[in-house]
Amino acid sequence: MEYYHQPRDHEGSMPVNHDISSADSSRQAPPVTRRHWLKRVAGSFVAGTAGVGYYSLHVEPHWIEVVHRPLPIRGLPAELENRTLVQISDVHIGHEVDDRFLIQAFQQVSEWAPDLVVFTGDFLTLHRDGSLPIEKMERVLKHFPQGKLATLGILGNHDYGLQWNDLSAASVVAQIAEDAGIQILRNRSKFVRGLQIVGFDDYWGPNFGGPRVLADSDFSLPTLILCHNPDVADLPVWYDYRGWILSGHTHGGQVKPPCFGPPILPIGNKRYAAGEIPLEDGRHLYVNRALGHSMRVRINVRPELTVFRLVREESA
Repeated sequence: MEYYHQPRDHEGSMPVNHDISSADSSRQAPPVTRRHWLKRVAGSFVAGTAGVGYYSLHVEPHWIEVVHRPLPIRGLPAELENRTLVQISDVHIGHEVDDRFLIQAFQQVSEWAPDLVVFTGDFLTLHRDGSLPIEKMERVLKHFPQGKLATLGILGNHDYGLQWNDLSAASVVAQIAEDAGIQILRNRSKFVRGLQIVGFDDYWGPNFGGPRVLADSDFSLPTLILCHNPDVADLPVWYDYRGWILSGHTHGGQVKPPCFGPPILPIGNKRYAAGEIPLEDGRHLYVNRALGHSMRVRINVRPELTVFRLVREESA
């Protein structure tokens, strides 16, 4: 609370309040000139721009949105009904993303005690000299949440080092992840209590095995597919698969002006920016907006943790 001190006159008594309504009635505020108006507008613009800049750099990149939604799977085993599956994507461990932010997010997920945790690619951002942030990865991934039934992951394009084509870098990243308890699916599948989970290496990398692993999969079984780059959904490699594909890669564009789509997306099909996208052949794509960032700026695209509840898909 603010207190205002009213000065006393020279004799120590309080000055008399005067009615200024009549005494100052002839006084009028000076007219607002065009110059003064422009200065006010410019000042407001500068203040507003500074506020947006601070928000986009320091607030929204660390303001996680937890998305809760069902994940209907055809033929889901009864044992898995209503189990939780948490999707984490694109953490980008390195110089751009604060280690403490990621560790705190991981600890939060661990407190939820999920049944399954899946990671959909891009563990890291390279150091500016092109080297892998190995020590940071080892330190941060020690806190990666573990699913009670399984903890699975795939590699993204950044996990392949410079120009996305370093196989040795990808092997190092995969090993660090495995040491942290994340089973990496490199063009193969894993059964978890009767649910077939298929994962393959990144579309832009030299070890993309989507066509082969999909050809070898039995889609009469309940299946879920992990695929970092959602553009793969448009390739003619899906055969009779009609289930869900969990992806990342886009970060939702990180910046989305009101009433417009994100101006920058690292994908060919701009429909695949974020969220659920039903595909024409009956498949469903879900694109996570990423927990981390490639550049620390977000506007109207908050980082995301997705909590799915596994349910049996109703027959048509």
